[in-house]
Amino acid sequence: MKEFGYQRVHDVSGAVAVLGADPDARFLGGGTNLVDLMKTGVERPARLVDVRELPLDRIEPTRDGGLSVGATVTNSDLAVHPEVRRRYPALTQAVLAGASGQLRNMATVGGNLLQRTRCGYFADVTKPCNKRVPGSGCPAVEGEHHNHAILGVSEHCVATHPSDMAVALTAFDAVVSYETADGPGELPLADFYLPVGDTPHLETALPAGALITGVTLPPAPVAARSRYRKVRERASYAFAIGSIAAALDVRDGLVREVRLAFGAVASRPWRARTAEGVLTGAPADTVTFAAAADAELAAAKPLPHNAYKVTLMRNLVVAVLTELAEETAR
Repeated sequence: MKEFGYQRVHDVSGAVAVLGADPDARFLGGGTNLVDLMKTGVERPARLVDVRELPLDRIEPTRDGGLSVGATVTNSDLAVHPEVRRRYPALTQAVLAGASGQLRNMATVGGNLLQRTRCGYFADVTKPCNKRVPGSGCPAVEGEHHNHAILGVSEHCVATHPSDMAVALTAFDAVVSYETADGPGELPLADFYLPVGDTPHLETALPAGALITGVTLPPAPVAARSRYRKVRERASYAFAIGSIAAALDVRDGLVREVRLAFGAVASRPWRARTAEGVLTGAPADTVTFAAAADAELAAAKPLPHNAYKVTLMRNLVVAVLTELAEETAR
């Protein structure tokens, strides 16, 4: 591991100033991803700027009925917060599915959003990787890709985004707040992650040197009836091979409102807007659910060893929406 400096900061403006003065520095939250990448040589910061003591550790209601979540709130605290559990149950389920208890106790909301892909080629500095070294190639296309992307892919990168939490936040139209030397800013989560295109090394739309300060969940009554379902290769702590965050409101047998987001199928959490369009106003039955899934997955471009994800995601959509519809009918 490269030798690095360490500095603890206590206010947001000070944190931003430190990074502005040292472009090779990185913000450190729980370190559950960054420190791993430092050990493998993928990340080589000159200095770690510890932000855990910033006053960003609260979950509070907003004036319009949503929730404001500070960037240093731990995943554990987010998952058990009574208002999160009541208003956005899929978010609680996603966080609890995302890691072991020990990791959740350390990991922060801001850091979770910025965690990087678990693609084996990205993590191995002896291998080429366009995300790590632009222009070096993507060996996953011809190599090991059974858990790689099927949506929004390009010839330059087929890696997936690993966050469970971000999938639920995407379904609920969360907004990311940040601070820069020029002042505060906001990004809807739908615009936060960049399409992979031919620049997979550019992962988010955050300005250089920006510090995430929080996430706002807008009011969403439909989210109170929501679910996160994760499929993984073993029942214990593992990254998803496919996941879904879904919320459903049914009236008189018709879908009045629906939210859908997929995980582990793209370089970013995938908002299934095509499927939502098919579902809205249609009968809440398995035929409609399957048709909506097929419409969304028509854009899939699987590789030889991850084509199973198309069937997997179709089955997830039908199963989870059916469960939610049955609950609504009770």
